[in-house]
Amino acid sequence: MDLTVDTAREAWRAEVREWLAANVPAQPLPSLDTAEGFAAHREWEARLADARLAVVTWPEDYGGRGADLLDWLVFEEEYWAAGAPTRVSQNGIFLLAPTMFEFGTEDQKRRFLPPMARADEVWAQGWSEPGAGSDLAALRSRADKAEGGWRVNGQKTWSTRAVFADWMFGLFRTDPDSSRHHGLTYLLLPLDAEGVTVRPIRQLDGEPGFAEVFFDDVFVPDEHVLGGVRAGWKVAMSTTTSERGLTLRSPGRFMAAADRLIALRQGAGTSAYDDEVVQAWMDADAYRLYVLDTALQALDGKPIGAESSANKLFWSELDVRLHETALGLLGERATLDGPWLDGYEFSLAGPIYAGTNEVQRNVVAERVLKLPKG
Repeated sequence: MDLTVDTAREAWRAEVREWLAANVPAQPLPSLDTAEGFAAHREWEARLADARLAVVTWPEDYGGRGADLLDWLVFEEEYWAAGAPTRVSQNGIFLLAPTMFEFGTEDQKRRFLPPMARADEVWAQGWSEPGAGSDLAALRSRADKAEGGWRVNGQKTWSTRAVFADWMFGLFRTDPDSSRHHGLTYLLLPLDAEGVTVRPIRQLDGEPGFAEVFFDDVFVPDEHVLGGVRAGWKVAMSTTTSERGLTLRSPGRFMAAADRLIALRQGAGTSAYDDEVVQAWMDADAYRLYVLDTALQALDGKPIGAESSANKLFWSELDVRLHETALGLLGERATLDGPWLDGYEFSLAGPIYAGTNEVQRNVVAERVLKLPKG
């Protein structure tokens, strides 16, 4: 692995750092899981887009800078180090957009990518269903052919921030005689369409961070099929690779948290958790190097495959351990420290979303290590 950083990348880092220092809000924005906070985060995304920093790896025609993955990693390091707001458009720009660049038509890219970049249109993910969580192939929501499009019926659940989102991407069964991963189609649906009902699911803090979404004969035109009819599984696997691999959880997020943990230890007045603090920083840095290597391989044209499941296992469990260490250092003050406590509560979801870690271990065993099925 060549870790040499050229002058151009250092200039890029300086540009990003300078802009963030001048623009990151002095006070944290309201919670993203409230109407007020969602609107404030949309405004932040628009400021990023105006500076062409919202989607730096996208082509310039769609609001990006045409940067490569290494420059994106630099951006992410600076973004998280600056304490910048959580990305309200993450489902769109980190999950759907890479899939759309790979499988979308030119018309679809022109229609959906620019408003996605500015958070004028925010996307929710329509994967999980009752009875089909990590076993995505067991989904039952269906789309029946109609003149000029499809009629969608069924239910999706645990859809992050769908309460406030504008659109949903998801998988639906378009061949009624199919089973498992066959006969599925990837659809793009407006959440304000007739027949769509969005019902909030309250989190532990009482905020509607999730929703279940019901479809009652919702019409979806043919031009909102992404990647072809009955090709949905292949298209969805591209999205899940982005979710578990490079883009959803960048190393910058964990390096910034590890640096905050070290600062917390320095003010804690106890050495009881020194081993855990050192291990957390080492693990965050190991993750940084792993993702850097993955990015270099991707730039050389190597596809990211089932290894993304091992990646997801590592970052999700690192997040939990890191926050547990922080709460241990805080001791009785833990319940009074909003950022660390909120971070801990969110980290507990990591081993569940993007495919439960139990399922990911099976994927790693069968597809990476080539072990026989049990």
